[in-house]
Amino acid sequence: MSLHPGDRPSDISVQPKVGPRYIWLIVLAQFGVFIAFITPLAISLSIRVAQLAPGHEEYLGYITGIGALVPLLTGPLMGALSDRTRTRLGRRRPFIIGGMLLGAVALLVMALAPNVFVLGLGWVLSQLGWGQVVGGLQNSQADRLPEEQRGKVAGLSGFATLVAPVVGVVAAGSLTGDSLLLFLVPGAVGVVVVILFVWLVHEADSRDLPPAEPLTARSLARKYTWSPRRHPDFSWNWLGRFAFYFGLTLNTTFVAFFFASRLGVTVDKVAPTLATISGIGVLATSAGALGGGFLSDKLRRRRAFVLASGCIYAVGTVIEALASSVPVLLAGSVICSVGLGLFSAVDQALALDVLPERETEAGRYMGVFGFATSIPQSAAPFVAPVFLAIGAGGGEKNYTLLYLVAAACTVLGGLAVLRIKSVR
Repeated sequence: MSLHPGDRPSDISVQPKVGPRYIWLIVLAQFGVFIAFITPLAISLSIRVAQLAPGHEEYLGYITGIGALVPLLTGPLMGALSDRTRTRLGRRRPFIIGGMLLGAVALLVMALAPNVFVLGLGWVLSQLGWGQVVGGLQNSQADRLPEEQRGKVAGLSGFATLVAPVVGVVAAGSLTGDSLLLFLVPGAVGVVVVILFVWLVHEADSRDLPPAEPLTARSLARKYTWSPRRHPDFSWNWLGRFAFYFGLTLNTTFVAFFFASRLGVTVDKVAPTLATISGIGVLATSAGALGGGFLSDKLRRRRAFVLASGCIYAVGTVIEALASSVPVLLAGSVICSVGLGLFSAVDQALALDVLPERETEAGRYMGVFGFATSIPQSAAPFVAPVFLAIGAGGGEKNYTLLYLVAAACTVLGGLAVLRIKSVR
């Protein structure tokens, strides 16, 4: 892959290949973390909002939107601190351990929340805690994965993180009567696998690394920005992910309420249907994530796969927008799963390919890249009610328009990466 001048100025050394032990443990860790972290977003939060504030589904959008501000505010800071950490455990593991402990406490807060405000506070803590675990695992990949293994590992990780919510929703379907277990069972899975990763994956002592420049208020502010002129490929990839995730968030935030509306049932009755559809979507997600990740490594191409993922996801979303029965909703969901699996794998590999200053500031740039996920996750839930209200009446919501807008966003996300020059 050719290098665009100024895009990866410090990515000089070539990382050695990692072994199967590292690959499978990091994939397992991400699987468990996403069971703990995404299950509340997929179904548990919807159920708790319906319990605590019946008839106010818009509160779910406010909670998830505010929660998504957390990585936006803390991502580059935590990444920069991780880059500068000098401990016997290395740079990344202390943040993974601390995040896991805070994430576990957050799930307990949400499970026992007496009102929507405390529920929202729990989700903010969850974003901060589990978000640090995810960030630490991603930084570890940036530190250790060579170019020829990025698509493969991203494919396996993408598959794991997309299957995890499916497993979580299936489990939640049998736990809907117990708010405590609804949050703590997925959380226990996350804690166990993170402990395994920290225990079994060695990270070199970082105390002998050269000291980093001190963080001042001015230098810290610069960690939240980057130069599109110096790093154009990183910028186009950032924009592509932003657009895709904006569409994805419009699609998924209200999925429980959307399905309940289309099927004519209450939101607490939709969990078994979501579990069934999500379970069937596992094979489609596997095909997208694994096939895309492995093929992008083999063919040494990323951009075409990312464009295809945006278009495939859009097709599935349009089908869902026009559906009124379970079979059609199933068809749309399966197609979306293929597109999402493909995007999650190949775009992650593409992000590592164009990551600037990998050796010294990987954590900082991975934090900045996280903005492309966290900003749309924060903004889209606030924007969505506008589309839901257009043309709506009699208490109904305009989910058709919402889903069509989501489809347009994912296509734009795929088109943006075509401007990248250093990666085919």
